[in-house]
Amino acid sequence: MPLDNKTISEAIKQAKEKAGEKKFNQTVDLILDITEIDMKAPEGKIQEVVELPHATGKPNRICVIASGEFALKAKNAQADRVIERTDLDALNGKKKDLRKLATDYDIFISEAPLMPLVGRILGPVLGPRGKMPIPVPPTADINALISKHRKTVVVRMRNQPIIQVPVGSQQMKDEELVDNTMAVLRVLDGKLKRGLKNVKYAFIKTSMGEPVKIKP
Repeated sequence: MPLDNKTISEAIKQAKEKAGEKKFNQTVDLILDITEIDMKAPEGKIQEVVELPHATGKPNRICVIASGEFALKAKNAQADRVIERTDLDALNGKKKDLRKLATDYDIFISEAPLMPLVGRILGPVLGPRGKMPIPVPPTADINALISKHRKTVVVRMRNQPIIQVPVGSQQMKDEELVDNTMAVLRVLDGKLKRGLKNVKYAFIKTSMGEPVKIKP
């Protein structure tokens, strides 16, 4: 399916018109129906982190798992939560707390040496949600990482040939939403077996609005 700036822009305008008046800033999603793909093969399992060109107005909440100096740097970098080694041990086996953690934060970043422990304690709850922590060395620039991941989205396809990913929010400019949408499509063009030819249908939808088909 040929998808270009003009057709995407038109769909975004219509989706905003159909969003209705709500008391909150609705999310704008890109929805793709994927065809001619073997869901049981590796090609049917996509999980890519995409940095969007424009902040969405709903920045990701970031949890950093770290120790010592790296934990201190993460706090100074305004991470939404920092989990240190003792905190991590305390979470072990507490299913309710772990589920809340997985729900409350969008992105998890972990100091690489802690990953074996993180995988054992947090893996069972974060893995199925596609939120496994991003491992980084203790020397990483945590300020830059947090800044980047405030505006990343995870493009994920599992079990069903459908991809639904937020590309921004209703209050953003149409041009910014187009740029963010194109950023996601460029990544998928390189990941799908036949690129965007594997996209049967594409839609733009606000949280509470009707989906609007992108008409090439």
